[in-house]
Amino acid sequence: MIDEKQLTASMAQSMAEQMTNWRRTIHANPELSFHEYGTSKYVASILETVPLLQVETGVAGTGVVATLGSGRPTVLLRADMDALPIDEQTGLPFASRNPGVMHACGHDAHTSIMLGAAHLLAGQFQEGKVQGTVKFMFQPAEEDVDENGLTGAPHMIEAGVLDNVDAAIALHMSPENPIGEILVHDGYSMANVDNFQGTIVGTGGHGAYPHLGTDPTWLLIPVLQAVHGIVARRVSPLEPAVVSIGQIHAGMTNNVIPTEVTVDGTLRSYRPEIRQQLLEEVEQAFSVTRALGGDYSLDFTLGEPALYNDGDVNQHIRSAVLSMYPDMKVIDAPFGLGSEDFGHVTKKVPGAMFFLGCGKNDGIHRGLHTPLFDIDESCLPIGAAILTETAKRLLSGEAQ
Repeated sequence: MIDEKQLTASMAQSMAEQMTNWRRTIHANPELSFHEYGTSKYVASILETVPLLQVETGVAGTGVVATLGSGRPTVLLRADMDALPIDEQTGLPFASRNPGVMHACGHDAHTSIMLGAAHLLAGQFQEGKVQGTVKFMFQPAEEDVDENGLTGAPHMIEAGVLDNVDAAIALHMSPENPIGEILVHDGYSMANVDNFQGTIVGTGGHGAYPHLGTDPTWLLIPVLQAVHGIVARRVSPLEPAVVSIGQIHAGMTNNVIPTEVTVDGTLRSYRPEIRQQLLEEVEQAFSVTRALGGDYSLDFTLGEPALYNDGDVNQHIRSAVLSMYPDMKVIDAPFGLGSEDFGHVTKKVPGAMFFLGCGKNDGIHRGLHTPLFDIDESCLPIGAAILTETAKRLLSGEAQ
């Protein structure tokens, strides 16, 4: 007789074709952040066929929230729905029909997996096997910000989606790992992301007479040295941290010394103390311009908080995985210095995100945010089973 945990995996596997079809439909019709109108309509149309689900649309714009059950505890599952401004080059029969827009980060997979989990958990509630509440948060705009510098998660939180939530879980595709591998890590696992926009100011002048003014391109040299020395010499080598410059702009022609140089970059860190240190060190780096007769202005845009994975929630994920897939390789390692706006959620409630291996064994690099990104779709039922079984354990308090 098959036990309850294996039954979850078996039921998820029986939905593999359905989840694949959902994923391919979403993949073929990608929409950018804050414009997921068709995607949210499609998601809602599927959810509305699921028994017991209460479906709310138009949450924080294009968000969709579905609710199962009532009372506490309350567990939230989250999937993101937006795509990226990338021209797809996969040649797939279900490739993007929207030129210049592509699901290159797996949000189509996240959404279809959570649709599968909604069906599976609804069945558990119908049979009286689960008590409490499950919220399914289909979130817009994980990839980009609005005019106020906010992604979709803080808007969903502001709309009250996290009210009375006791724990939250999410997953992310990992094309660097094959099917049969999963990354689960306690504590800080993805980075704070902050950006800076600096302007180095001089007087400019004639290219033939640089000694008569202050050249901001000359001032740029010690600034760059100081900026690139922050992580190398100012931050402890035991701390994850990155300072990178992505843009430098100056001048209009070859015989005119410009009056200013603009420098844009990004800061990544895990711990709040290091986040603050990076901001202060960049300010110090630009301040050297004043000692050399120039000036500067500097603006910071504070972005997503670091993703902090709760150890207790992760224990439920690990035990759920190994109860259903005993041969699954569970890798305990941070996910890197990329950012993930699920970090807004884990700042408010205990939560965790895991990375699910989805790599295709064809020798082609199909990394996140690339025109060739694709997944092995056999990961879809695995993801749905893990979300379902973890939610059940969180509701019941079962961790082993």
